[in-house]
Amino acid sequence: MKDENIKTAARLLLGTGLIFAGISHLTFARKDFKAQVPDWVPLKIDDTVVYSGIAEITLGGALVLAPKKYKATTGKIAAAFFTAIFPGNISQYVNKRSAFGLDTDGKRFARLFFQPVLVYWALKSTGNVK
Repeated sequence: MKDENIKTAARLLLGTGLIFAGISHLTFARKDFKAQVPDWVPLKIDDTVVYSGIAEITLGGALVLAPKKYKATTGKIAAAFFTAIFPGNISQYVNKRSAFGLDTDGKRFARLFFQPVLVYWALKSTGNVK
């Protein structure tokens, strides 16, 4: 039972973090998030940030509130989302765009290694990885 409690806490923390990140997309951190939008995205930069913020709020809410029978599916969707936005982190590194305190190539490069952690976290906390 202890393992299940840890997974639940991790899922709730991830969901709450996504909600916070989504709100920050729409408010105080919008400029920083614009730095991560790759040049090849066909939408306006601000629209991309707003839509991704809405997606994060929705996904975070699902991780927190979804019934147990949808937990694994929600985790897979979250992992896919983290994978889909990874090009933004690569773009920030390649284009040397400073945001979120990532103001050196080393910091931007180190950030790239955190995205797989989020993918694993989404899968593990929702029972997709044993």
